[in-house]
Amino acid sequence: MTDVVVRALDASTAPLFDTLPDPLDDRTAHRLTRHRPDWKRVALRDGVVVARGAWWGGPDDVEPVTVNWFDVAEGQEAAGAVLLRTAPWQVELELNVPAGWPDDPRVRAAAEARVTAARATGYEPLAERLLYRWTPACGVPERPGRLVFRAEPDDAVFLDALRRIHSATLDAHALGAVAEGGLDGAVQQDFDFFGWCPSPRAWWQVAHPRQGDPVGTHIPARNPTGPCAAFIGVLPEHRGHGHASTRGHLNFRPHPPN
Repeated sequence: MTDVVVRALDASTAPLFDTLPDPLDDRTAHRLTRHRPDWKRVALRDGVVVARGAWWGGPDDVEPVTVNWFDVAEGQEAAGAVLLRTAPWQVELELNVPAGWPDDPRVRAAAEARVTAARATGYEPLAERLLYRWTPACGVPERPGRLVFRAEPDDAVFLDALRRIHSATLDAHALGAVAEGGLDGAVQQDFDFFGWCPSPRAWWQVAHPRQGDPVGTHIPARNPTGPCAAFIGVLPEHRGHGHASTRGHLNFRPHPPN
């Protein structure tokens, strides 16, 4: 087997990225995402693309914030590992896989090939989440009316709520941020992300019962690709009452081997 050649792309060579058939036949996961050509890389054997990765970030970002497209051809896990290992950016890796992927042998094999390649580079699984897509045909469910959502212009209110929420959280990202930078660092990291999103600050909401103190926060947002639920958090003393229910895609955090 010939050696792997990793190639960074630009505007003129970007079409090379699309020469690898999608192993999961799930391009819909990236149908709205815009990747910069210079943040795309491919691994080739004998001139044929056998692995590829696309890094993603905001339009004004100097460096990407995540790898959100990574796949490998059948039997090319080693090439995928080389592609990730030699990249100039060591950031979180997000693998988007179709719903029900563990139950389809072909799809599961393709997904596990990506995981194998990522692990060989030093990545470790962090969290599994669900991706949701809403269309007008889905309609909008009725609100139960238990809570009232109000805009809140005071940043201090959100910072205090985040500090209380993160002080007793099971969220994998928040726990990692607390371990790395302490509670205040984790709070600031989330707060900075909300501000990084191009959606209006007026969308940030505090959830109140009909009577009484706030129970949590809800921050709908729009990232550079499209709408997202940036944050849903319930204060510790109000948990266990069904105020929020969330799950999430496969996320991997880089931990390069020694």
